[in-house]
Amino acid sequence: MASWIPCLCGSAPCLLCRCCPSGNNSTVTRLIYAFFMLLGVAIACIMLMPGMEGHLKKIPGFCHVNCDVLVGYKAVYRVCFGMAMFFLLFSLIMVKVKSSQDPRAAVHNGFWFFKFAAATAITVGAFFIPEGPFTTVWFYIGMAAAFCFILIQLVLLIDFAHSWNESWVEKMEEGNSRCWYAALLSATAINYALSLMSLVLFYVYYTHSDGCTENKVFISINMLLCVGVSVMSILPKIQESQPRSGLLQSSIVTLYTMYLTWSAMTNEPDRRCNPSLLGIIGLNSTTPAGQDRVVQWWDAQGIVGLILFLMCVLYSSIRNSSNAQVNKLTLTSDESALIEDGPAPDNFEMGDGSKHAVDNEKDGVTYSYSFFHFMLFLASLYIMMTLTNWYSPDSSYETMTSKWPSVWVKITSSWICISLYVWTLVAPLVLINRDFD
Repeated sequence: MASWIPCLCGSAPCLLCRCCPSGNNSTVTRLIYAFFMLLGVAIACIMLMPGMEGHLKKIPGFCHVNCDVLVGYKAVYRVCFGMAMFFLLFSLIMVKVKSSQDPRAAVHNGFWFFKFAAATAITVGAFFIPEGPFTTVWFYIGMAAAFCFILIQLVLLIDFAHSWNESWVEKMEEGNSRCWYAALLSATAINYALSLMSLVLFYVYYTHSDGCTENKVFISINMLLCVGVSVMSILPKIQESQPRSGLLQSSIVTLYTMYLTWSAMTNEPDRRCNPSLLGIIGLNSTTPAGQDRVVQWWDAQGIVGLILFLMCVLYSSIRNSSNAQVNKLTLTSDESALIEDGPAPDNFEMGDGSKHAVDNEKDGVTYSYSFFHFMLFLASLYIMMTLTNWYSPDSSYETMTSKWPSVWVKITSSWICISLYVWTLVAPLVLINRDFD
């Protein structure tokens, strides 16, 4: 244990050198911060588990009214507040760090014990914030931040779709074309099949002949938009300017748009137009129609949101995009691959054969430290909204209800998703003097 003490104050690779292959310092650091984030998510999930109400009620002044309904909800807000403030603080501290020679880079890449202690202290202190308007104000801040994080998800999703298509097309052109063509076709067909199945289920369970007009409009508009972008992606003009544009990217965007549509409808205030998953499969048919649901992190929409969040954070940590425009937006260079081949001067072995990671940022950082922490700040609030199903307490703080702003945030993000993808298709035709290779 004594040999680990220096590692608690040292650089990120020191913590992982015994279990990780030699890699880049920049990537190992981001993975540790991602672990910090996932640890916070796990704690927030525990706050919503049955039986936690009794323990949380013991915190002085934490809950005064209807604790059985609100205490888990408020605990998630406090945990995510602690995470968000930790990452926001580091985002401000790390502004304009240019290389690992900057003294602030040592703080970013090391001192893990003290950073963990600081994050813990902020989170614990958040439980003693007087209630007042805190929960309501933090709900609207969280909703705005979650919307911004969804936009980052959209950019990463479109980048992933293009990278996936380019990778498989290259392998198809290099050899064994039938195998890779079949894989490409199968992936595209599965995505569209899932999207079509989702459409059918939406019309069956989230609409009624005598109501749910908003849901009908949302589903129909997004269906038409998805059909439109799919046709657009294979038009001769588009193919001429972007030969590798195809239906795989469109199918991924279509499937994600269906998810956002479903996510928006699960926040519909009218319970008739917003059945729970258990209600759909017939496991809670005895629940009164007007009864409000209890916030549970294992709600279907929450589980899918958590999976997408995990994929987004990990992808942003290890991504090595070939898209220069995405790199500029996320302030990342293409030198941030998870593991690079070839020897490096700073890659040395310890006495027991374990390796340190390569300090690949002496001449310049491979990603913006400040933006990375800001993205985790947004992610903390996105998780807060996801775990509480975007619900907010009513004026009397007695029940939790869905509200229309949450619906519009999500449905608007689906339209922005399609707009971003359309722009990637038409940009080479509009900006003819720019190189989009």
